[in-house]
Amino acid sequence: MSRNPCSLVLLAHPDPAGSRVNSALAAAVCDLDDVTVRDLATVRRAGGFDVAEEQRLLVEHDTVVLQFPWYWYSVPGILKEWMDHVLLRGFAYGSEGTKLHGKTLQVVTTTGGPGESYQPGGYNRFTMSELMRPIDATAHLCGMPLAEPFVVHGVYHLDEAALAEYGARYRALLTGDEQRATA
Repeated sequence: MSRNPCSLVLLAHPDPAGSRVNSALAAAVCDLDDVTVRDLATVRRAGGFDVAEEQRLLVEHDTVVLQFPWYWYSVPGILKEWMDHVLLRGFAYGSEGTKLHGKTLQVVTTTGGPGESYQPGGYNRFTMSELMRPIDATAHLCGMPLAEPFVVHGVYHLDEAALAEYGARYRALLTGDEQRATA
């Protein structure tokens, strides 16, 4: 399969330095050619985000990766704020908001609970696909196909070998080596 020409990874963790798993995942892909990792916690200013800069980066990349820890069945506040400021009518949606049409939206998220807890009848009652419907709706509104989410469950119990394997799978996902990414 062909390689994704250019991916923008938006790391949306309020404390990336304090995050063992999200930091390791970002570190696993930051040296890839044609991958830009943008830590939203470090680029957010007192007044919010530089909308023109964020929109410029979106236009320049073919795949937009939202990487974040799953917080209260949604995205963290910093990512919601980024969406509110950057995905504006006339840019991302609306009759003239076509700048993101055809770009791929890829979700990379981590959960504290095990995968089986995200099932009907499980602890969290719903599947991740069901819980991600607002992200799917956002992608649709922006004219972006939503790729199969890359979910790392049970992060509190991952040993270093498992974390390294997830990092390798994430690299494979962004380089287009799907066989390795799904192994």
